[in-house]
Amino acid sequence: MAFIHPLADCKSSAIGEGTNIWQFCVIFKDAVIGSNCNICAGVLVENDVRIGDNVTVKSGVQLWDGVQIEDNVFIGPNVTFTNDLFPRSKVHKTPERTMVRKGASIGANATILAGITIGENAMVGAGSVVTRSIPAGEVWFGNPAQFVKKIEE
Repeated sequence: MAFIHPLADCKSSAIGEGTNIWQFCVIFKDAVIGSNCNICAGVLVENDVRIGDNVTVKSGVQLWDGVQIEDNVFIGPNVTFTNDLFPRSKVHKTPERTMVRKGASIGANATILAGITIGENAMVGAGSVVTRSIPAGEVWFGNPAQFVKKIEE
């Protein structure tokens, strides 16, 4: 059974077993969240968002339409996702698709531009601005984020 804090606004019924959704979260009706996730305080999850199993989303993160998070992902506090490369007020477009693959970790305050993929087991350093896709098993950081090293297994 999922735990939903009484101060959360969770409209979705697609919440997996063992998931915790903490206070001041807003979860839209069509969002899907897997099992054993921890959705920390103050997170917003829009309708066209899919979150896998064993995912941690720290406080202050907004997951906009078009973001997909696979299993075993860590998203640090205040990570910013975008879903429109050319936003304008009152102009509604189909959102870009952004994918975070299995086992990836994104450090606090990183910014992830729309339409990219963070590869399996990749790591993004805190405060980085990710402007292009990151291959599996690599560490990237900086502004703009750049390759630092391969992750040793």
